[in-house]
Amino acid sequence: MHQYPQRPRPDDQPSYQEYPPQGQEQGHPQDFPGYPGPAHRQPPPYQQQHQYQQQSQSRPPQRPEPQSRRSRRRIWISATVALALLLGGGGFAAWKLDWFSGNGEAVSFGKNTPPPATGKTDPTAPATEAKPSGDPDVLMPTGPKSGFRQTAKLEDGTIIAKTRLAGAKSGFEGDVWVWAPKEYDDPKYAKSGFPVLIALPGGNGFPDNYWADRSLGLQKAISEGTKAGTSLPFVVIMPVLNPDAKYYYDGSDIPGQAKMGTWIAEDVPDFAKANFRTYKSRDGWAFMGSSSGAFVGMKTVLQHPDRFKAVIASGGEIVPDSPLWKGHQAEMDANNPEKLAQKLIDTKGPEVYINFQIGTKESGKERMTKFQQQFGKGPVKMTIRDIQNGEHNGWHYVRGMKEGSLEWVSKVLKGPKPEAG
Repeated sequence: MHQYPQRPRPDDQPSYQEYPPQGQEQGHPQDFPGYPGPAHRQPPPYQQQHQYQQQSQSRPPQRPEPQSRRSRRRIWISATVALALLLGGGGFAAWKLDWFSGNGEAVSFGKNTPPPATGKTDPTAPATEAKPSGDPDVLMPTGPKSGFRQTAKLEDGTIIAKTRLAGAKSGFEGDVWVWAPKEYDDPKYAKSGFPVLIALPGGNGFPDNYWADRSLGLQKAISEGTKAGTSLPFVVIMPVLNPDAKYYYDGSDIPGQAKMGTWIAEDVPDFAKANFRTYKSRDGWAFMGSSSGAFVGMKTVLQHPDRFKAVIASGGEIVPDSPLWKGHQAEMDANNPEKLAQKLIDTKGPEVYINFQIGTKESGKERMTKFQQQFGKGPVKMTIRDIQNGEHNGWHYVRGMKEGSLEWVSKVLKGPKPEAG
């Protein structure tokens, strides 16, 4: 068993942070929003002390704030930002950007998607009969459509929205956040598929997915990369990773537990296909994740190479280590990337692509290097990207994506094609 740094138990988490502290955009060296610490997911013994200066030693650590308190905080932050912009002569810019308006309102994606050939107008009706132009790999939304509510708005007007998904195959019900780039509603792409990037968080991965927090800049990095020609315009799907904040489930179907492997590998992709124009083949499907989310993304690609082609694994773990595996060694082995990679090598494919990201100020590169040396051959294609002065946090991982990882994954997947003329 690899020795990872300890992190606080779920019941000892510090207060939830929605945005990086002022003047410290990189955040705490080992924190994401809602993520209390580094990559170890094993429970006690609890020995690590919190390093949050704002938390009084006399006050016990707090659970993540209730949604109502977070909503009030957002309102207060919005008012503060607006006042600061007004005082600085930026009132017009603040009005134009209108970052915080519309949260909670209904959202629809694909306004220019052609209607089904059957002529049905029911918004929940499958659209599989609509004929995409050119590429037979394009899959039009299969339906039924989900109901989305806005949770954030980006500077370019694109929306991050949330819905509730009852997984038909896993039996698990949880929240999923989504984002579609501006190109998705461009009429010239109305009959084209889009590549899907399933973004997985670290830490507890419940009840939130911190990649849906606009302050991390994931969606903005994709938009800027698309404009610069270094990224495909991905549809980003951001599900919860675990069914609760008590245990870590390794994104797997652990006997007797919620089927989180089926949730990630089947229900979430089926949801994406129901609501967005995607691709039938694996050439349009990839994962990205950090810490425990990196492990789950990599494991899922190795486990289902017929469905997924690539993963960006940041600050990642290599082997399953949930305490819930006790007594289920065979099932744990079936979810171990080391064994899955060797199986793929032995069967000679299909090819999968793994791009590790690691900050030069965090530990773990030795594990990645060893894994690459042992299994980075044959159909298992691996690279390791060093993020200079990078630490174990989402802001630095997004920086690594902007510096090259987005371009890397865009080269191995297929992008949307505009309609001729």
